[in-house]
Amino acid sequence: MTRLAAAAVALMVFAGGVVGEVQPAPAPATNVAPAAKPDAAAMAAKAIAYLKSQQDQASGGWAVNPQGPSFPAITGLVVSGMLSDPSIKQDDPAVAAGVKYMLDKVQPDGGIYDKVLPTYNTAICLSALSKVSSPPQVKSVIKNAQDFLKTLQFGEGAVVRPDLSESARPVDKSHAFYGGWGYGRHGRPDLSNTGFVLEGLRDSGVPSDDPAFQRALVFLQRTQMIEQHDGMKINEAPYAKGSRQGGFIYATSVNKDEVGVGQTQSTLGPVEETLDDGTKVSRLRAYGSMTYAGFKSYVYAGLKKDDPRVQAAMDWISRNYTLTENPGAGEDGLYYYYVIFARAMQAHGEPIIRVVNKDGSTTERRWAADLVEQLAKLQEPDGSFRPMKDGARWMEDNKVLITAYSLVALEAARADLEKHPVK
Repeated sequence: MTRLAAAAVALMVFAGGVVGEVQPAPAPATNVAPAAKPDAAAMAAKAIAYLKSQQDQASGGWAVNPQGPSFPAITGLVVSGMLSDPSIKQDDPAVAAGVKYMLDKVQPDGGIYDKVLPTYNTAICLSALSKVSSPPQVKSVIKNAQDFLKTLQFGEGAVVRPDLSESARPVDKSHAFYGGWGYGRHGRPDLSNTGFVLEGLRDSGVPSDDPAFQRALVFLQRTQMIEQHDGMKINEAPYAKGSRQGGFIYATSVNKDEVGVGQTQSTLGPVEETLDDGTKVSRLRAYGSMTYAGFKSYVYAGLKKDDPRVQAAMDWISRNYTLTENPGAGEDGLYYYYVIFARAMQAHGEPIIRVVNKDGSTTERRWAADLVEQLAKLQEPDGSFRPMKDGARWMEDNKVLITAYSLVALEAARADLEKHPVK
């Protein structure tokens, strides 16, 4: 495997696995107003101009590896970001070339990938292609990609594909893998891939009452670190017994051999919780990226805002709100965090997050305004975004990738600000 391929695999494995700590939220740095409010539209235009300058002219894709394999998901992220901008239409030459690139990666099985990571690549390309109506074959490509992804979900409808590393297998609801999607390396599903698939299905028109969403709810609950909330049993797995965190972990299992024990990628170690009887126990730590992925997935699955599962996740978000870091992980996976955060809040549809501060007081934050201001601090003069010091760990030293992440996040924030203008 090439260096780029290995780095990208590491991104998919760990991008959702950066850590966050359940604690009162730090005061957002965005409380200090800049001299002038950043212009989200101008920021997006600069990011788009940069991305157009980085497009591979021969193939139409972005971050294309001449030695292969390449990752059409990155092109999908760029195209999704561009088409979220009101100034960009689907006949834009850069967009049209990007769409052609993704269509060139369609496989006989219906997936959209280049040898590796079929779940991740297909899901993100599906979201992007759902925004276009031409060329004519797009409609059938979307339908085939939906069907392909459904066969990769662990559950009754799984199709065993011996030639595919990410092949799921049929399992019943009692199994810890049930309802999830994975990337194949450890032979088990994870919340990062599950979240991307649910977003792709939702963006392309699959209704929330589809069996795929209903199976996914089982997996989502088993990654939420809370035993019960408001009288509802949520996660009965042993690793969540007595937990009140409300946030999410990465997976229900470490691999195909260590099943049902839960997994968090936290480098901070377990979190200590006090049970009802006063006993102190160590628990798997819920963290930022996956909490927003789980919260977003609940919304896509049709859960209402007053659902105890949604409320428990929002409680965690209120206590851990920050945009100066990926909660509890510093700068690790920061841009991945921004895109998941923005899409989750956009799906939720509320412009205000009621933040619980360290002293127990509450503050109302306009998440979209905060995000635009934070991204403005990170955008370079050429329109790209500044890599973090240790960005290579999550492939976030790749300026095309982090600029695509930032553009998608920025457009979600911009849409919210236009829908709910700041008074």
